[in-house]
Amino acid sequence: MTSQEIRQKFLDYFKSKEHLIVPSAPIVLKDDPTLMFSNSGMTQFKDFFLGYKTPTAPRIADTQKCLRVSGKHNDLDDVGRDTYHHTMFEMLGNWSFGDYFKKEAIAFAWELLTEVYGIPKENLYVTIFEGDASENLDRDQDAFDFWKSHISEDRIINGNKKDNFWEMGESGPCGPCSEIHVDLRTPEEKAKVSGLELVNNDHPQVVEVWNLVFMEFNRKADKSLEKLPAQHVDTGMGFERLCMALQGKSSNYDTDVFTPLISKVEELSGKKYTGILEDEKDIAIRVVVDHIRAVSFAIADGQLPSNGGAGYVIRRILRRGISYSYRFLGMKEPFLYKLVAVLQEQMGPFFPELEKQGKLVAEVIKSEEDSFLKTIENGLIRVEKLIQQTIADHQKVLPSEEVFELYDTYGFPDDLTRIIAEEKGLTIDVAGFKAEMEKQKLRSKADSAQKVYDWVNLESKPETFVGYDQIESETYITRYRKVENKDGEFYQVVLSNSPFYPEGGGQVGDKGVLENAVESFEVLETKKENGLIISLISGLPKDAGAVFYAKVNASDRKNSQANHSVTHLLHEALRDVLGTHVEQKGSYVGPDYLRFDFSHFNKMTEEELALIEEKVNKKIKESIALQEFRNIPIQEALDKGAMALFGEKYGDSVRMIQFGSSKELCGGTHVKNTSEIGHFKITSEGSAAAGIRRIEAISGDKSEEYFNNLEKQIIELSQLLKSKDVVRSIEKLIEENASLKAEVDALKKEKAKGEIGEWKNAYEQKGNKQLLVKKTSLDAGSVKDIVFQLKREIPSSVTIILSDADGKPMITVGVSDDLAADYQAGAIVKDLAKEIQGGGGGNPGFATAGGKNLDGLENAYQKALNI
Repeated sequence: MTSQEIRQKFLDYFKSKEHLIVPSAPIVLKDDPTLMFSNSGMTQFKDFFLGYKTPTAPRIADTQKCLRVSGKHNDLDDVGRDTYHHTMFEMLGNWSFGDYFKKEAIAFAWELLTEVYGIPKENLYVTIFEGDASENLDRDQDAFDFWKSHISEDRIINGNKKDNFWEMGESGPCGPCSEIHVDLRTPEEKAKVSGLELVNNDHPQVVEVWNLVFMEFNRKADKSLEKLPAQHVDTGMGFERLCMALQGKSSNYDTDVFTPLISKVEELSGKKYTGILEDEKDIAIRVVVDHIRAVSFAIADGQLPSNGGAGYVIRRILRRGISYSYRFLGMKEPFLYKLVAVLQEQMGPFFPELEKQGKLVAEVIKSEEDSFLKTIENGLIRVEKLIQQTIADHQKVLPSEEVFELYDTYGFPDDLTRIIAEEKGLTIDVAGFKAEMEKQKLRSKADSAQKVYDWVNLESKPETFVGYDQIESETYITRYRKVENKDGEFYQVVLSNSPFYPEGGGQVGDKGVLENAVESFEVLETKKENGLIISLISGLPKDAGAVFYAKVNASDRKNSQANHSVTHLLHEALRDVLGTHVEQKGSYVGPDYLRFDFSHFNKMTEEELALIEEKVNKKIKESIALQEFRNIPIQEALDKGAMALFGEKYGDSVRMIQFGSSKELCGGTHVKNTSEIGHFKITSEGSAAAGIRRIEAISGDKSEEYFNNLEKQIIELSQLLKSKDVVRSIEKLIEENASLKAEVDALKKEKAKGEIGEWKNAYEQKGNKQLLVKKTSLDAGSVKDIVFQLKREIPSSVTIILSDADGKPMITVGVSDDLAADYQAGAIVKDLAKEIQGGGGGNPGFATAGGKNLDGLENAYQKALNI
């Protein structure tokens, strides 16, 4: 049975059991402040479990792309070193929202595994929650009783809280769970040791394949448990492990989920995969084929590698794959990007984002490979210098601070430093390195540390966003909670009628005030969490149950929504001018400016940028009225021609924003008429990543301010130039400057000729060598010309010139060719540059250094005389 057939059978089975089949949510979470990535199948259904949203159907099934590389669920370091851990994996799941519960979930799972997939019953074991006295939780007797009708009691194992009580995180929905384990060992191995002894003991052939979670509780911030208003089922079955079981393999990597990728790596690297766990080459191949999946899906869902947040995680995964292939597969040139086509063919039919975004994914990965391979090459030079210095200091251990700097600042893998050091008979201070890493983590945690208390519920009123229609509203606080971070103590509030737009879709959250006749609080930010619009305020009201008036900062909102609306017009104009391959890949919309990232493989020309501006401003001048479809079925919106973005999660009903021919699905705030935008001006265009261009622009008040400043500058220039024809006056100045510069250059050359004769006679004989140490105010170019002439004409010479031209210290060193074996210009200048607080370099025959301390030239002069 192929992996495609296994996936389809799962979905077909649950469809036959009246489950709605839904597509996978994006692997990257853009509007969830609590998570970077979907790390389990239930992530996209959190709001249903918490009661914030009504599910589309009471029964749902899907396969969800998951990524586990950060936080509580982090499998990154295990990947490649065993047969079943992965960064990106698929989680097959079936869900019940207040419909069926334990009995049906257990029956479905047993029937699918044993009758549809045909797994022998004697190979299966199940676990149930044994209870926990500290939490006053009883043994899950119901699950035990239901399992008894399917499997013998001696195959039902009590499990502790760690293994059999599932929690979403520090707080949130949770409940007892029942795991299903499959024993894939040979009959001979089973005869020696019972599978009962190996369940949940990390045996590579006795593995958990499915987890049935019975959501009954909500974990509060104070760690207490409260009953959920309804009982739910949340199941997750590891697709890769299921394929291993059904295809009779002992490793996930031996299934057809991975073998096409492994074959391609073998072809490209010339290395043969043998499947040996300890073989570094095989570990590298497993790392590469795992990581290419994670990175490809993340990029396809809109997350580009970067230096922060989710982008940093994706870059780290990719660089780990590059590092392993460089060290153990001998791949010194980019090659991971060539695997994208194999992944497309393999998974594209089920995940259309790979089909659509394949070219972009490959381009981004290739660019990252190019960059990191250069980092490795540069790092090798730094490591060699560090090793030589360590040997010169008669040490055997590379200092941990230096090794950590290589890793942290330059991105050079610490294990590669260790391997190179060991080849030279040295080691690295592993404990010291880990200590440096821990210090960094603690610094990072201190910056982001936040204690969030439980909600205090007040008014039982509907919680509604009214910000599309008004920016001021009478309201009540329906709930609040205290938040403590490094900046102090604050309170998050949820309002019955909130005009504050929560950060999302690239648009910044609203700020403003929450006030009444008695007191007033600044609203510092507004975000959305688990379906709730949460505003952060500066303190707790004395009477939190009083009536309040919520006011959005009108100026910021006006400019933000102008910038948001103009991104829609910009998107359409880019597609008109550059082609329909252009798609939005990220945006920032604030009151001061907008940033728009889009797929395009070439730098835009000045003509293209001018045409884009012209098209957008034409739409602004046409005064096109907003057409808002606030609650329209998604298919109807798509049929009307609305743009839907890859990597975004849309519900069955959506909001469509239309300005004439521009139609997009969007939840942001917008102008009522394009004329409110005023004017659009592009301020920059550049590369954001391989295949991604970035435009920054302004509109509205900022655009007006931009042109006012330009006008002011022109007036000031006219006054300075005493002419209204600014352009002609500047052209004339340039001509005059060029003429004067030519005269100055000629004078410098004449002066330099005079200096050469004097300097030739100033060399001091030192044994059979000659030394010149000279101070001058000549410019760097003149000094360079003289030094090159002198080192050619004066044999066995070292020439050192110390210049204070333009008030800046500079040291130039020349060594004649016949002394190159004994004296290095670079080493001399490096030593002397310490006196002027500077640095520089060059080659053995010529080197220069600049510095900050002009007074240090005298010390450098005295030091040079002693060479």
